[in-house]
Parts: sequence; C-alpha cells; structure tokens
Amino acid sequence: MTKPADGQAASQEPRKPGGGRRRSATAALTVGLVAVLVVLCLLSAGIGAYDIPLGDVLSSVQHRIGLGGSALDRVGESVLWNVRLPRVTLALLVGACLGCAGALMQGVFGNPLAEPGVIGISAGAAVGAVASIALGLSFFGNWTVTVCAFVAGLATVLLVYALSRDGGRTEVVTLILTGIAVNAFAGALIGLCIFFADNAQITQITFWQLGSLSGATWPKVLAVLPCAVAGLAVAPLYSRKLDLLALGERPARHLGVDVERLRLVLVLVVALLTAAAVAVAGIITFVGLLVPHLLRMAAGPGHRFLVPGSALGGAVVLVGADLAARTVAAPAELPLGVLTALFGSPFFFWLLRRTRRKQGGWA
Repeated sequence: MTKPADGQAASQEPRKPGGGRRRSATAALTVGLVAVLVVLCLLSAGIGAYDIPLGDVLSSVQHRIGLGGSALDRVGESVLWNVRLPRVTLALLVGACLGCAGALMQGVFGNPLAEPGVIGISAGAAVGAVASIALGLSFFGNWTVTVCAFVAGLATVLLVYALSRDGGRTEVVTLILTGIAVNAFAGALIGLCIFFADNAQITQITFWQLGSLSGATWPKVLAVLPCAVAGLAVAPLYSRKLDLLALGERPARHLGVDVERLRLVLVLVVALLTAAAVAVAGIITFVGLLVPHLLRMAAGPGHRFLVPGSALGGAVVLVGADLAARTVAAPAELPLGVLTALFGSPFFFWLLRRTRRKQGGWA
C-alpha cells in the first residue's frame, strides 16, 4: 500500500470536533445581537411620553444624514434629536463599556463571578462624585461631578493595584481582597459625605447612586466616547493572551505571556471603561457579571468572541433596561441601577449555586 503524500496527509487530518459548529454559533449569535440592538434602539427612540412612529424615526434619521426622508415637526425633531437619541447612544456606550469590562475582569481573574466593581472602581468613582456634590465643588461647571467620578475611579484602581503588589508580583486573591477592603472604605466615605450634606445634596447623591441616563445629552456622549472607543478597541487585542492565561499562570508564562504586564494593562483598560461609564450614568451593577457569563454559556470560553460579544451584549441589555425603566412605571421613571440589580441579583445567586454544585463545594 502506497503512503499518502504529505499534502494529502495534512488534508486528511481530523478537524477539531465542534469547531465548525462553534463558529456557526458565534456568527449566528453576533447577527442576532446586532439585530436585537438595532430594533431596541429604534423602539427606544420612538417610545415615550411623546410617541414618534417608527417610520418617522427612520425618515428623520435619513433626512439628517442626507439619504432622503423628511424632517419631523419642530417638537418631534427636538424630542428625537435632543432627548431620545442622546439617551439611546449613551445607553449603548455605557452598556458596551460595562459588558466588555466584565469579560476582561473574568478573564484576568479566571473567575466567572468577577465583575468591574470587585476591585473598587465603581465605589471609587462614586466617592469622587458624592464628594463633589456634598462639598459643592463647581470648578468644571456642569462637568464637575463627571470629572471627579472619572478621576477618582482611575485613582482607586491604581491604589488597589499598588497595595496588592508584593515582590514585583500581584496575586489575584490579594487583588480581590484589597478591592473588598477599598469598597468598604469607599462606602464609609460615601456615608460620611451624605451625613454632612444638606437635603438638596442628599437628593442629588441618591439619584446618582441609583444610576440613571435621564440627564443624557450629546456633550455627555462626547465625554464618554473617547474612553469607550479606546477601551473597546484595545480589549480584543488581548483575546489570545487571555485564552492562554485561562490555562493557568505557569503555563501562560511558559508560552511567552508576560502575566504581570497583561494584568496591569487589562486592569487599566477595565478602569478606563468602568470609570467612564459610572461617571456619566451613576452606579449600574450586574451588567458586567451577567452578560459575559451568558455568552460564555452560549458560545464557549474563547475570548476572541467573548470580549467584543460582551460589549455588544452589554449594549443590548442596557438599551433594553433603559427602555423598560422609562416605560414600565410611566409617567414615573425607575432608577436604571435598581432595575439591573433586581434582575441581576437572582442570576448571581443562581450562578453561585451552579458554580458550587459543579465544583463540589468551595474547598
């Protein structure tokens, strides 16, 4: 019997089982998420106290970008372009930031229970915002709260990272425990600020802590856009290294991954994304936990899809949640952070039980 040529042998090698099916699943999931996001954005732009038919929304958008269509009446144009579309765009950006940050956190820590708030970024940003309100700071005008929240969030994550380093290395457990301590300290600072604030300031602080997009404007969109674009563009570049890190620190080092540098870069990217989102929308929880885990269950643990897919999924969740917050209790508006926590908390409990059952305990 003649031996097959090298090319024939290579072509006859068995393919990795499930590889084609997984690629098809991720492609279908991506198309589905994009379609759902487009539909939700259109619905959110049209539904509200002043209803705008879907056809009129599309016609106005076509008119603005020079593809025909026609403008709405003066009130309709103002509502659509000055109120609804800035809010939809901000929800999309904030959701994408939180979803992508969650996927990166879970990859860096190797734990599906991790989310951006675990190392104190959200709490640190909250301290900056609450302190600026309680102290009556106004050196950046209307942007003071946003700037203080952003700077405090970045400073917090750098502090956590510095405190958790020992001997030139950073252990994941130490990083998480340091984050827990910083979260507790930040909570105490927030309580102190509330204690010394007056009634008007307490109302503003409470509204900000509950999370909301009701103050969305095009300037706020432009404020978060550079951070969102930078973080979302950099994150997928580290997908392969995150896949190697999932094998364990020692195997990843043997395969050429600088684990310490990878952690530092990705923690900074997470801080950038989370601080930008919290600064303009307040504290919105569980998006970074729920979205990456659901996508991991649907399409597997590969970060090549998981990182950008989580950004897309986060945008879908937050645009949908904001639409629900505006319409479920109309004419009142539910706090967005409360709504995401109401649905995210039961999922987190289920995730804890599922993880414990699969691992046979926590020991």
